Amino acid sequence: MSTEERPSRTRKPVVVRPAQGRRYDMGRMRATFLADGQETDSRYSISEWWLKPRTCGPGTHSHEDDHIYYVLAGTVSIFIDGEWTDATRGCCAVIPGGTPHNFENRSYEECGFISINTPGGFEEEMPGIVQWFAERPLGDVADA
Repeated sequence: MSTEERPSRTRKPVVVRPAQGRRYDMGRMRATFLADGQETDSRYSISEWWLKPRTCGPGTHSHEDDHIYYVLAGTVSIFIDGEWTDATRGCCAVIPGGTPHNFENRSYEECGFISINTPGGFEEEMPGIVQWFAERPLGDVADA
């Protein structure tokens, strides 16, 4: 396809550098949204999530959107549809919309993962999620 035949772009390419993005602090957990809404035409969002050592997660919940988790560092314990799995660096979890899930850091080192949510829109919930965690701080995971 020649340049003249290509449809015009309504979105612009984006490069997000380290320490950029929209950061949300939730006590012992933080998220940084790297692309969402305007950048993706609400098709998906991409965010990094980091949990301090021995940190409980948000509790079992579900969303209408699909989640794809890709572990960047440490071990993320992921609860998907009734079963816990320890996911280490390089692991990928695909969580279809409506699937009960949770995550936490049971290890003694920080863990982090990329979350891709599709369709987009999850990021619009973040101010309320931050407020929810301000009222209900994350605690330590229970010893097994």
